[in-house]
Amino acid sequence: MMCLKLDRRSSLVLCAAALVGSTFGTAQPARAEGFPAKPVQLVVPFPPGGAVDIVGRLISKKLGDRLGQPVVIENKAGAGTVVGAGYVANAPADGYTLLISSGSTFTVNPALQAKLPYDPVKSYEPIGRVARVPLILLANRDVPVGSLQQLIAAVQRTPDKYSYGSFGNGTTGHFAAELTWSAAGIKLMHVPYRGSAPAMADLMGGQIPFTIDTVAAALPQLKAGKIKAIAVTGATRATQLPDVPTVAESGFAGFAADSWLAVVAPRGLPVEAKAKLHKALADTLADADIRNKLVASGLEPAYAPGDAVLAQIEDELPRMRAIAQRAQIRAE
Repeated sequence: MMCLKLDRRSSLVLCAAALVGSTFGTAQPARAEGFPAKPVQLVVPFPPGGAVDIVGRLISKKLGDRLGQPVVIENKAGAGTVVGAGYVANAPADGYTLLISSGSTFTVNPALQAKLPYDPVKSYEPIGRVARVPLILLANRDVPVGSLQQLIAAVQRTPDKYSYGSFGNGTTGHFAAELTWSAAGIKLMHVPYRGSAPAMADLMGGQIPFTIDTVAAALPQLKAGKIKAIAVTGATRATQLPDVPTVAESGFAGFAADSWLAVVAPRGLPVEAKAKLHKALADTLADADIRNKLVASGLEPAYAPGDAVLAQIEDELPRMRAIAQRAQIRAE
């Protein structure tokens, strides 16, 4: 700090003004006032109304209550989560910009694309896993198949007859389906859709016999009897569909393929911000009301700390790359 040499009183005034400016200037408000000193932005890399958006809005209020500042949802959709994920990866690492996204961001996109505006491991500081997103194999209600074993037998009898839809090429639903067919030793033609809604409409209309979608998306149609549930692809049965077996229970022990949601920040968070975000998210996910609402939305509460999220990404990424190569899944 530099002070002009004037008379004693003027010098003291100028020094005090300089001190105030250096302490409370715009360069370091969080350090002066403590984190968080302003609202926190939670980026959702999907359009409003989808599963990730619903969960983001569900947790944002109580997460904000625990942080003492509002948590504001910002939808930045595009390029299969790449737009929003890249935005957060390049944001200041101060704790005021967070990302909530699915495995699509952290293990699927990197398995399909060599060049991304982010690195799934190096770009982010995982705050914690929020939930698991069960995926389910579904059938048109008029298809004479009621179990995975019956589906396998039908495909083996007429190998070129059956196809399946997904909510997009290179999505978690696409990967889960290819894992299922690989385990079962069968092959179905993939019909990618631009989202869950058009795929579900064609499944109900009979244009495609099968699809894999999220339990959250399938629940209304299943409850209305418009489609049939064949098997859940996760390690355990879905809470909302306790009578639907898993793929593992259908003859493929150890099989598990579902999606998950996590909150991350740009890598390099200050220690105080990191500690407060970790605690606030853990406390939010321990809230019984939040857990009940997640289940009601077709998700499974599955909180895990940041270290566990990082370990999951590092474990899952090479397996996704192997699936993409084997099934010749390519980015559109």
